[in-house]
Amino acid sequence: MTQFYTDVMGNRHGRAAPDARIACLVPSITELICDLGLAAQLVARTGFCIHPRELVREVPKVGGTKDVDLAQLEALAPTHVVVNIDENTRETAEALRASVPHVIVTHPLGPEDNFGLYRLLGGIFGRETEAAALCARLAGVMGGIAGLEGRRLRRVLYLIWRDPWMTVSRDTYISRTLARFHWLTEPATADARYPVINLPEAAKGVDEILLSSEPYPFRAKQVEEIRALCPGVPVRIIDGEMTSWYGSRAIEGLQYLSRFTRGEAVYEPEPPLDLVTGDSSADTPRPGHGGVVYVRGEPVVLSARRKGSVGGPGGMRP
Repeated sequence: MTQFYTDVMGNRHGRAAPDARIACLVPSITELICDLGLAAQLVARTGFCIHPRELVREVPKVGGTKDVDLAQLEALAPTHVVVNIDENTRETAEALRASVPHVIVTHPLGPEDNFGLYRLLGGIFGRETEAAALCARLAGVMGGIAGLEGRRLRRVLYLIWRDPWMTVSRDTYISRTLARFHWLTEPATADARYPVINLPEAAKGVDEILLSSEPYPFRAKQVEEIRALCPGVPVRIIDGEMTSWYGSRAIEGLQYLSRFTRGEAVYEPEPPLDLVTGDSSADTPRPGHGGVVYVRGEPVVLSARRKGSVGGPGGMRP
């Protein structure tokens, strides 16, 4: 009997052929695909799919998560494309279905959803053993977090963008992950999953303001700016990849957050890589952010990621 694996949109996928050609348009899932032992089958990624660097460096880029170059992607002839409801647009997914046999839709909303994600991709691509190993590791980490039940609730404002100021609602992966550590994001209710806020108003009554290192590259300058706007409220930078990346990164991310929420971890921004040479520079933003990067030593101005690139506006909905 043929076994099928069902994605979040209810699409059924059979077992892929051993020579399946995979395109991934989701940064954290690109990392997961590599950790499942499928790096050699990756034929396309977005420019934001930067981990693991040593494995994805030679994989062709086909634009960004919201502005995929469909013609370039189709020319690479993938048999499977992995997309995400928050990261990619409905229009992209629908256009791909016309030329790609399998469009796999994902939408993890909390750490526990990673178990299903591991099994979905592991099952489709014949990596059940690797998926089971990841599930065991995640279960071990989550078992340790379960011992935090007596921790005091802490209310935090988690900023993801500046100009306009944007935060996360409680039905996002970020918020539900922080809630595992009894850190509740504010506001408690919102009209959008990634709402625009009045920062001084939103900060009233919170215990701390957290500045995510991505998608906006918050740095020390913004820490001082926000302290001036919200006097008396502690402000810290938090590693956005560790907080928002599902997939295999969730295992390391939960361990990081266990330390961070105890005050035992800090975020130290690393210089971004030169997009061609791999050299780092303290003067450039990390790949995926707007600003200037250096390509073969020459400055290149990048457009900042649109607000929709962090999810919500323009994304697919189930």
